[in-house]
Amino acid sequence: MSAAVTPRHARHAAGLMHSIYLPRTADALAFAMSTYGIPLLVLATTRSAALTGAAFALEWIPRLAAFGWAGSIVDRRGAAVVFHLASLGRALALAAGVALLHLHPTGTVATATVMVLAATTGVLTEFSYIAAETAGAAAGRRAGAQAHRVQAVLLGIDQTATLAGPALAGVLLLAGPTSMLAVITVLSLLAALLALRTPPSPVAPARAPKGRSSSGLLTGWRTIRSLPALGWLVTGLTLSNLATGLLQAAGPVIVVKHFGQSTTAVGLVWSAAAAATLLSVTLCRFALDRLGLWPVGAACAALASLGCLAAAQAPDYRSYLVLVAVLMAGEGGMTVVLRTLRSRLIPPEKFGSTLSATILILLLPFPVAGVLTALTPPDALGHVITVCAALQALGLFCAFARLRTDPTLRT
Repeated sequence: MSAAVTPRHARHAAGLMHSIYLPRTADALAFAMSTYGIPLLVLATTRSAALTGAAFALEWIPRLAAFGWAGSIVDRRGAAVVFHLASLGRALALAAGVALLHLHPTGTVATATVMVLAATTGVLTEFSYIAAETAGAAAGRRAGAQAHRVQAVLLGIDQTATLAGPALAGVLLLAGPTSMLAVITVLSLLAALLALRTPPSPVAPARAPKGRSSSGLLTGWRTIRSLPALGWLVTGLTLSNLATGLLQAAGPVIVVKHFGQSTTAVGLVWSAAAAATLLSVTLCRFALDRLGLWPVGAACAALASLGCLAAAQAPDYRSYLVLVAVLMAGEGGMTVVLRTLRSRLIPPEKFGSTLSATILILLLPFPVAGVLTALTPPDALGHVITVCAALQALGLFCAFARLRTDPTLRT
């Protein structure tokens, strides 16, 4: 029996590698490099901090606005088609940017080019991300009881790209703006080509509303409300993201002003956090095999809550770095549980819309955290983080207490 099972598992793993993991890797690396690299490119091109901030906003505002459109189109056209076209569109936009910056390395044309690139790549990246997530969820459903392994690998790919992408973009920028954009162009083109091997995902019926972003988000919201397990987990993670977002937004103030460290030390905190998340995701793959979704999710929730509460009272930089890493390790484990749960529960024909609504809800606390940071005196940030950490602990406790008897989290 085992001799027959091993080759089948090997073929399944090889199929996932070529159809899901490789295109996701190329797209995730292009995602991370463009998200962090283009604001750096704006700064290098314009020497303006104001325009750099505006470029960051131009990346994210259209990206958030595109969630509903992306989900609806993925549901209607299929993940593979949208993944291919979005990655190809990003490659073409970046190639045009390379040509324009080569001809006009400075001046008004260069400034306009990099600002347009920020907005364009932000929207196209959102489409490719929703499509890639939908394809990954379909792969998880095909994997059956091993769905959490697929989701753990996908999350590991994302975290590795987040760790490597900004550093790679910064190094390439030293060789010149066109070098960095050229590499992102190649990665986007590679993702587009590899996406052609992605298995087709279920699509919504032709009579479904063709619409508008609001209709897609409304469909997603209704689906979340109809799935109590998913709704409770999203609620808990939304409160958790408020505390995490506040730590991210207040990180420079805490590290530089309170602990007296350099700005480089701020980046080190989140590099350590990304490394801890990768380790957590790897461990969760094996823990989920033995224990199931609920025990692992509840343990990660407790770890994240305790890490955040302790980070708010950290006495020095080293302990702060370690505690933030502990928090993000817990968040990483909960994210595996969320991805696995939504791949099981969400109807395939509504997955794109529901995924868009889920991600939008989970991201809403981040601008709130930014406003809280802006309005709070530096000396009071620790108290505000403590309050948000308490809300995080309460929200996660209520969510997992409610989910304890839910059959979908027992396996």
